[in-house]
Amino acid sequence: MKLKVDRQADALYLALGEAPVNRSEEVSPGVIVDYDDQDRVVGIELLYLSKRAPETDIQRLLFESVPEVA
Repeated sequence: MKLKVDRQADALYLALGEAPVNRSEEVSPGVIVDYDDQDRVVGIELLYLSKRAPETDIQRLLFESVPEVA
């Protein structure tokens, strides 16, 4: 899994794997989901990042894993 922030494009991209993108769908304004040739989600792009999270310092991203519930 890779997270990429593109300041010039004002976008964030979350790649969920290495599979090539077969098609893309804008599921909400500025939210694009990429699919592989088997219709599995392989990436999610958020456009207009500075408008979506104006107070966020993108240099300081926090990743948190949620523990499994037994």
